[in-house]
Amino acid sequence: MNIYFSGIGGVGLGPLAEIAHDAGHRVLGSDLETGLMTERLTASGITVHIGPQDGSFLRQSNDEQAVDWFIYTAALPLDNPELLYAQSLGIRVAKRDELLAHIIHEKNLKLIAVTGTHGKTTTTGMMIWTLQQLGIPVSYSVGTTIQFGPSGHFDPTSEYFVYECDEFDRNFLHFSPYLSLITALDHDHYDTFPTERDYLDAFHQFATQSQHVIAWNDQHAEAFAGLENITLLDPSAVDENIAVSGDHNRRNATLVETAIRRLGVNDDIHDILSHFPGTDRRFEKLADNLYSDYGHHPVEIAATLQLAREVSDHVVLVYQPHQNVRQHELLGHYTNQFELADEIYWLPTYLSREDPDLTILAPEDLIQTITNQEHVHIAEFNDDLWDVIQQARRDGKLVLGMGAGAIDGWLRDRLG
Repeated sequence: MNIYFSGIGGVGLGPLAEIAHDAGHRVLGSDLETGLMTERLTASGITVHIGPQDGSFLRQSNDEQAVDWFIYTAALPLDNPELLYAQSLGIRVAKRDELLAHIIHEKNLKLIAVTGTHGKTTTTGMMIWTLQQLGIPVSYSVGTTIQFGPSGHFDPTSEYFVYECDEFDRNFLHFSPYLSLITALDHDHYDTFPTERDYLDAFHQFATQSQHVIAWNDQHAEAFAGLENITLLDPSAVDENIAVSGDHNRRNATLVETAIRRLGVNDDIHDILSHFPGTDRRFEKLADNLYSDYGHHPVEIAATLQLAREVSDHVVLVYQPHQNVRQHELLGHYTNQFELADEIYWLPTYLSREDPDLTILAPEDLIQTITNQEHVHIAEFNDDLWDVIQQARRDGKLVLGMGAGAIDGWLRDRLG
């Protein structure tokens, strides 16, 4: 097939483009700017057009060889010229998960899907790492960069495909996994799932589409009531012999351990999981006493602060909320999640894919219900904030930058 990716340098489409290329398909695409992913794709022989996505490159490419699939993300405006041109030509238009499901079926792979509200990326990384260390060939896609391979990989000798399966936009319902790991359930993505019942029903449907499911028998376990294809782990079953930091990471590792046993592997994998190198932007160490984390949901914030307190007795949090539309959903839900931080520096919300009719919530609006509000400071990306961070590091405190927006890049730029 001839597959065109619009926004090919993104964290979702880039790995999928690598997978499609490795699986033997002709791959090309476009992006507004060059980056590490576009450079990587170009080096592997994939044609990438950088510049305005006005439809001209797609038109030229289609004239040279008919495009079979046009793949795009939810971030692409519906009036994007490339998308409109693809539709006018009758090219098959789809989002990434539809194509990935096709490739998995085409290659007769057994899908191991990792889903849930929190912990998907780390758990997916743990699963990939463990299979690699056991010498089991694996194809995979994970939603970040990792230290032990590319973000997306197709191995023609593999039996399994490990995938970070996202519930946003009901994407995970494109799949019928061989084995599913569900990390945690907390109502999220209110634009896709207006009520908690909608959210839990979607996970119930996903579980029915899976041959077998491993999940925790705690919060919202009722979503799986009546299903015979599910293993529900008691919270007391967390394997404390796996030497990773953070209660949530020990839970994630226990899920992976249980899944590996389900695959028929009886090797002792405690040491393998204990040496998991982590994934980028998941409590990633950038420098001495400075860490970066992607978390932007109250539950994730609390869990990551608990992890940070295992590393240091004194934690300074620099937090950037993600998307104004999400902040309207979370308004009033920020409460006691910040109590393990000595000080909190609260940045303006990172804006992306916003509803223009919604008032932009200021930091002052969001912090009203925080229990330790006296330790919250309104901040900006400037020299003053960097001076605070540097002084905290010199004082031996752990500084944690959290958010899915610009904060990670700002910290890296400041470090030089």
